[in-house]
Amino acid sequence: MDIIQLDREEAMKMLQETDDHSLIVKIKKMLAKKKKDWWDDLTEEQKEELELGLKEFERGEVVSYESILQRHGLR
Repeated sequence: MDIIQLDREEAMKMLQETDDHSLIVKIKKMLAKKKKDWWDDLTEEQKEELELGLKEFERGEVVSYESILQRHGLR
C-alpha cells in the first residue's frame, strides 16, 4: 500500500469518528476548492470574449469552417 492510500484511509477513519461539525465543514470547503472550474482561471478579458462569442452564436452570427477555407483558397 502506498503512502497516499495509507494517509487517505487514516484521514477517512478520523473523519468518520469525529462529531466536530465545524471541522467537517472546513474539510468539505477545502476539498471543494481543489475541484476548480477552468472558467475561474480565465482573465476578465477572456471571459468577456467568450461571452461575446456565445451571444454572436445565439444571434446566428456564425461562419462555417468550409466558407473560411473557401475564402482563403484552401478548398
